[in-house]
Amino acid sequence: MEVPSSSPGQTPLFSFGVIADVQFADINDGFNFTGTNRRYYRSSLKLLYNALRTWSQSTVRPTFILQLGDLIDGVNKRTGASQRALDTVLAALRGRGPAQISRPGPFAEKQPQSMMLPPPCFTVHHVWGNHELYNFQRSELLLSELNSAPQGHTAIPGIYAYLFRPMVGFVFVVLDGYDVSPLGREEHSEEYQSALRLLRQSNSKQDLNSPPPGTIYDMFSPRFTMFNGGFSQDQLDWLDHVLCRADQDQDKVTIICHLPVHPLSTSRTCLAWNYEQLLAVIRAHTSVVCYMAGHDHDGGYCHDEETGVHYVTFEGVIETPPDSDAFSTVYVYRDRMVLEGRGRTPHREMVFP
Repeated sequence: MEVPSSSPGQTPLFSFGVIADVQFADINDGFNFTGTNRRYYRSSLKLLYNALRTWSQSTVRPTFILQLGDLIDGVNKRTGASQRALDTVLAALRGRGPAQISRPGPFAEKQPQSMMLPPPCFTVHHVWGNHELYNFQRSELLLSELNSAPQGHTAIPGIYAYLFRPMVGFVFVVLDGYDVSPLGREEHSEEYQSALRLLRQSNSKQDLNSPPPGTIYDMFSPRFTMFNGGFSQDQLDWLDHVLCRADQDQDKVTIICHLPVHPLSTSRTCLAWNYEQLLAVIRAHTSVVCYMAGHDHDGGYCHDEETGVHYVTFEGVIETPPDSDAFSTVYVYRDRMVLEGRGRTPHREMVFP
């Protein structure tokens, strides 16, 4: 892969890969909740391999990979295949091909030879989406490989949020978009009950995965569904503290989360419940340069002219045809990021504010 240059003679400080909504399952193709978009459950793993192979062959090897959530699909829970599906995808990320996975069955027989070459493993930072929480309890995820926090220690007990620094002057913050959500929690817990009450206050439908209509008071009320979630005050306060320090140190901060938070970067049905509170925290600081999310499989983008922050929603692998791709390599310079997309994911050049 040729390395883009933001200006003649410049080379990137570092690069990283981004992929979202793989949603692998060893089942035939299906459709989304509304029956409008085709989902390619098996071939999503092939597209993950395409991304890993491209990154491994890049002139500048990515320093890390951002996996923006929904690594396996919720259908695995219904078929009793949650752990098996997760093991399959994690094995790929560790650099083990399907032929090396010690699991008999139809999946290995269906893969083309081009997938049998294992790519080298990468450091992967995992984000949790709704499909992780369909398959596993939060307590299980915190003890799994999907907890990529340093030494497994999150910033706040029970909340999957942490930060890491790929190099001096750059900070990446992982947020837990389902900190406030019934998903992944025991039904008798106070966290489950309080999140359910909050959801029912804004969605009176029997099926809480069915979005409520927008109103004259809140045109974005369709966001109140079970497949979305929100940020607790504890997490918002922690983020505010992190950004205060970053402002002082003149760091450039990229926030990553499964859920989009800017209304112009996604559809109304994919926003975080309390997106306005998260945006208020970001807008109170000067250090944030970019917010990256998944969840909305169609992708999206918004440049906040007031703050200069770029809000990028990455296209989902799960709804990408087998003959295409959906991933990005991001090259980071002192004054900008250059996002080189593949397949459905467009190229973007994002100048820092």
